[in-house]
Amino acid sequence: MWPWVLLVVLVGLGALLITRRHAPAKGANAPGGPGANAAARGPRPVVAAPATTRDVPVSIVGLGAVVPTYSVTVRTRVDGQLMRVAFREGQDVKEGELLAQLDPRPFQVQLEQAEGQLARDRALLENARLDLRRYTVLVEQDSVSRQTLDTQAALVRQYEGVVKADQGTVDSARLNLVYTRITAPVSGRVGLRLVDPGNIVSASSTTGLVIVNTLRPITVIFSVPEDNVPRIMEKLGAKVPLEVQAYDRAQKNVLATGTLLTADNQIDPTTGTVRLKASFPNRDERLFPQQFVNARLIIDTLRGATLVPTAAIQHGVQGAYLYVVQPDDTVRSRAVTTGPTDGDDTVVTQGLHPGEVVVVDGADGLTSGAKIRRQPATAAQGQGPGVGGSGGPAAPAPAPDGGP
Repeated sequence: MWPWVLLVVLVGLGALLITRRHAPAKGANAPGGPGANAAARGPRPVVAAPATTRDVPVSIVGLGAVVPTYSVTVRTRVDGQLMRVAFREGQDVKEGELLAQLDPRPFQVQLEQAEGQLARDRALLENARLDLRRYTVLVEQDSVSRQTLDTQAALVRQYEGVVKADQGTVDSARLNLVYTRITAPVSGRVGLRLVDPGNIVSASSTTGLVIVNTLRPITVIFSVPEDNVPRIMEKLGAKVPLEVQAYDRAQKNVLATGTLLTADNQIDPTTGTVRLKASFPNRDERLFPQQFVNARLIIDTLRGATLVPTAAIQHGVQGAYLYVVQPDDTVRSRAVTTGPTDGDDTVVTQGLHPGEVVVVDGADGLTSGAKIRRQPATAAQGQGPGVGGSGGPAAPAPAPDGGP
């Protein structure tokens, strides 16, 4: 029994050895092996761009809103009927220009009454002064008593006070008559009419007749983190003019360029920010009151900075790095130190020289020494993994090589 079992085992082992000897090897270049996939894939298509050099503004960005230089709610100072509106809604007006007219007749009557009372009391004063001069002569002749002279002198002073009060009443009535003509307190643009002609308006009303906003120049109030306060105050203290750019909501278009005026006198403890105020000429009126803007304060300028597209900067556990294209169409990862951004570019302060070519698109899955094939940016759009980095999971970030 046992010899037959041993014979069967030996025959099976021999068949297995023969099968493995004649099986095709799956080496690096065998079909299905890793070398075959690499050979089939070939060089990785990437988009590359050279590092450039130019002056880069160092800016501080904050959220803000457009505020008129002056914003005045025009109200009446006297009560009366609104007879006429002398402006068109949205019209530009000058300071002192007529905006509305109240009914002046009641105030004209009050003025005439006050002037009549003043004329009467002036006549009484003049008569009292004549009597005083007469009593003065008679006292010298011992024709009247000294008491009569003193009484007449007091009466003259009394009438002088009455005349002075009457003059104040006349001036007040004349001023009220002037107030029936409502004029623009500042130059600017009027808004929508708040009261229609024919209505009775009151000085105690808080609504007003119309709002006048000064649009040229105009201001922007924005907030920046409190960490920037020392640098800003240093520049303001040295009377250095700081440029401020107002961007639209998408931060793509510059709406206007102005100058920083001042900073608030305290930091908001709830947000940790300080408010800044900038002035803009706004000649083209691209800034409008209460408009949301992104304000960019130019605090300094880096001269001759080295820049690369921001998309070229990769981030790993050891910090920022990028892939530098070598003359033999391979790439090498290199650690870099980055600075501020300017639009779609980022400043590289250490680790790269101007003119060196870096991988901008297609860096996902690259490793140092990988073969690449450069192609235009338009050709890389819509490609799969390895071109735009949007078709699959990214490979683990390699350890960056040393600097140049």
